[in-house]
Amino acid sequence: MEPKKNPKVDLSKRSGLFLQIGLILVLFIAWRAIEHKTYDRSLVDIGEVNLDELDEEDIPIIDASAPPPPPPPPPPPAPEVIEVVEDEAEIEETIIESTETDQEEEIVEVEEVEVAEEEEVIADVPFAVIENVPAFPGCEKQKGNAAKKKCMSDKVSKFVNRKFNTELGSELGLSGITRIYVSFKIDKTGAITNVRARAPHPRLAKEAQRVVNLLPKMIPGRQRGKPVGVLYSLPIVFKIQD
Repeated sequence: MEPKKNPKVDLSKRSGLFLQIGLILVLFIAWRAIEHKTYDRSLVDIGEVNLDELDEEDIPIIDASAPPPPPPPPPPPAPEVIEVVEDEAEIEETIIESTETDQEEEIVEVEEVEVAEEEEVIADVPFAVIENVPAFPGCEKQKGNAAKKKCMSDKVSKFVNRKFNTELGSELGLSGITRIYVSFKIDKTGAITNVRARAPHPRLAKEAQRVVNLLPKMIPGRQRGKPVGVLYSLPIVFKIQD
């Protein structure tokens, strides 16, 4: 029996080749499909320029009057070069002698040294705060500090009124009430010292000083059991009848 087709045109012999070519084409198409990319139109820059944005751009203003920046600080000074000088001066050595005593040296016994106590110096005390007031002659028998103060004030006032020259008012042409301020000190011995007076007229001040200096010697005041100077103030009221 004769074959129906020409054996030269029989494609079944090359079916394996065609299968391989088909597989290659299918793989190529699948690869191209995977590698293919798409882009959103809004993200694509087409190179357009928006002129409206250029009009709204802020242009910086440079102030020409602003002070220039401060100059840079000067460089630090170069380190001082220290010159080393050889010490050639000769130094005399001090020889310290031994303070140990010799056995043959005579030892002198030191007698007991008495330490003299320094006497406490108390400053002058005002009459108002003195512990024991000075006593005017005749007031020493008064009991208590307050009673002695009152007795002394009364005695001093009476003494001044009796000794003061009251005719000075008419001689100086004064009238009314005149005040004289006198201050003095009763020292550690009871004597009157440092008499000072202040008055409207120099003659009145001089007369007040004269009278106070005539006060008798008193028993000195005491502070912490020791005699001290006492400061006394005496106002004198000079009343002149017209």
